[in-house]
Amino acid sequence: MVHKLKLLISRLTGFELFVGLRYTRAKRKNHFISFISLTSMIGIALGVAALIVVLSVMNGFQKELRTRILGVASHLEITGSNNQLTDWQQLAAYSAKQPHVLASAPYIMAQGMLSYDQGVQGAIIRGILPATEDAVADLGRNMKVGQLANLKAGEFDIILGADLAYNLGAQMGDKVVVMAPQGQFTPAGVVPRLKQFTVVGLFQVGMYEYDAGLALIHIEDAAKLYRMGDRVSGVRLKLDDLFGAPAIAASMAARLNGNARAKGQYYVSDWTQQHANFFKAVQMEKRVMFIILTLIVAVAAFNIVSTLVMAVTDKRADIAIMRTLGASPASIMLIFIIQGALIGVIGTLLGGLFGIVIALNISTIIPFIEGLFHVQFLSKEVYAISDLPSDLIWSDVTVIVIMSFLLSLLATLYPSWRASKINPAEALRYE
Repeated sequence: MVHKLKLLISRLTGFELFVGLRYTRAKRKNHFISFISLTSMIGIALGVAALIVVLSVMNGFQKELRTRILGVASHLEITGSNNQLTDWQQLAAYSAKQPHVLASAPYIMAQGMLSYDQGVQGAIIRGILPATEDAVADLGRNMKVGQLANLKAGEFDIILGADLAYNLGAQMGDKVVVMAPQGQFTPAGVVPRLKQFTVVGLFQVGMYEYDAGLALIHIEDAAKLYRMGDRVSGVRLKLDDLFGAPAIAASMAARLNGNARAKGQYYVSDWTQQHANFFKAVQMEKRVMFIILTLIVAVAAFNIVSTLVMAVTDKRADIAIMRTLGASPASIMLIFIIQGALIGVIGTLLGGLFGIVIALNISTIIPFIEGLFHVQFLSKEVYAISDLPSDLIWSDVTVIVIMSFLLSLLATLYPSWRASKINPAEALRYE
């Protein structure tokens, strides 16, 4: 079928093009055919526009989610076999010199229980070096109160997530007790290690997982609290290409563990592994929405079949006359392919233009609609992302436009083929 179509297109002449365009522009006696043509065109346009807008919004959510996660997490993390590194200074220096690596920073990660007044909350305690932390993550940009530099070694200060501080009832300057799960032996038995920290900052990245479950302290204070000595939990790296993180992680793991003495000593993980569920869910939703909305375009495109079938029936006499004057079956087929394809092209172009305009201006359109009808689509109390983001990817637009045109072209083949098989004598018998 594809070979025959290529052969037909190669034989396209000015006659087929002229008649096909003429049939498209001509005022029909049967207004129902014109109505179905218009309906098909509008349906294709709406389907294409919906596809572009929905995929752009899902791309926007994916980008926003990725930005918020990477505001706290790093592109790569290197840890030891027991989640501890003793030679982290040399490892950090070595990693920073590798291709695609922009910066490195050590960290200590452990669990803890925070207590203030009557509030008690479990949290992840992360020990950081304030001077290097901003180089590998964007926590500094997400500080609601205070700054990372407020963490001083030996002063036992702490920065809390905004929701964690709210759940505890703690504010700036309050004394929060941090309990380490590792106990210490005393004559009275095993007693958990306790240390009082002063709240010197609050951060809010917009993800409840971090805002309600993460606290930051200085890495030296973390080492004392958890008795790490000179060891750390790992080294975090920032890359110049976050989408290349899986390949870079595999390459770095091979280099680090290439030495026989260091075999299996280092484990390298990237951000896609650490938060795979989020991105797999968004990607799956994007694919499902693409399939569902493609069916809408397909239904509209195949309305062209009805249009052309009725057009062929209406033009039986014209087809017979053209065949009598020497037009070949291939020429007749091309005439109706052109007529149907033009409906698809116009609908696709209008839908593409409409979808692009909406996708590029959705941040203005949605607030206008919300203000006009006094509604809020994404409530801040319910959703972590309260705005409707949009990220128009031109490759998606190209795929949608090509897919819509191919569906429209496919819908023209059968009616056009039937038109080419009309017998002139039979068509003119009752004329």
